[in-house]
Amino acid sequence: MAPLHDIAHLGHVELLTPEPEKSLWFFTHVMGLTENGRAGDSVYLRTWDDYEHHSLKLTAHSTSGIRRTALRASSQEALDRRVKAIDTAGLGVGWIDGDEGIGPTYLCKDPDGHEFELYWESEWYTPPEELRPALKNQAQAYPGHGVCVRRLDHVNYLAAQVSPNGEFVSELLGGEATEQIVLDDGKIAAQWLHFASKSYDLVYTEDWTGSHARLHHIAFATDTREDILRAADIFLENDVFIETGPHKHAIQQTFFLYVYEPGGNRIELCNPVARLIFAPDWKTISWTQAERAKGQAWGLKTIESFHTHGTPPVP
Repeated sequence: MAPLHDIAHLGHVELLTPEPEKSLWFFTHVMGLTENGRAGDSVYLRTWDDYEHHSLKLTAHSTSGIRRTALRASSQEALDRRVKAIDTAGLGVGWIDGDEGIGPTYLCKDPDGHEFELYWESEWYTPPEELRPALKNQAQAYPGHGVCVRRLDHVNYLAAQVSPNGEFVSELLGGEATEQIVLDDGKIAAQWLHFASKSYDLVYTEDWTGSHARLHHIAFATDTREDILRAADIFLENDVFIETGPHKHAIQQTFFLYVYEPGGNRIELCNPVARLIFAPDWKTISWTQAERAKGQAWGLKTIESFHTHGTPPVP
């Protein structure tokens, strides 16, 4: 089933951190995001080529994890259709006033308890003079420091059960599963879903602890694979813990590097090269348990912490 295109794209995420100053240093100094306002315990940050007000809302909290994922609808009518479908399924929370940069917002939860906000009205970013780009079709000037990630790319959630959440995204949000892992007993252990031509926007991975509503990682895209190799040196120089990579995933063929930001959340740098999905009749690719046991594309074994580390941490 092709995407309905009622959801246009991933807008931004709100990330929680028990180390707000250190996490802010990581995202601005190391990753190269730009601050675009503060409110209460939160700082709004943006990548240089995301067109909206912010890509990341970083909020001080007692623990780590993700509070909310924002998805922009493709029109007001599309938003209304998704709200009706979610309400009918009993997964709606209700309407709230929009956060900085967005209009009226509808809150809902997936079956595992992850919270989403859906919106249509959005404030396009207008850079101040010192951040005005040379090319008018670019959102802001290239930062020129740190990793310089280009955009927020995707979110990977941990879930006690993958299938109900994949059904939530496909049936209620109008997405489509592009790839998945199917175990020998038939259970879906992970699923990659998209809303448009990008091969994935949201991912659900089985939480081996059986917990609910946790985060596996958020990912930022770079211009090139070489940017990720340079980022590995930047992380090394700044004493940022590298969990695994640089390497290439077999699933989705994404070039990757995983680190932990100071608050404990896993962050991925990714470069999917030019892998886009244009086929309206795309058939979900299923990977078997034996195929996944081979590791990543070039043979790197999936490390144990990839299945055990999530935020917030569990005892």
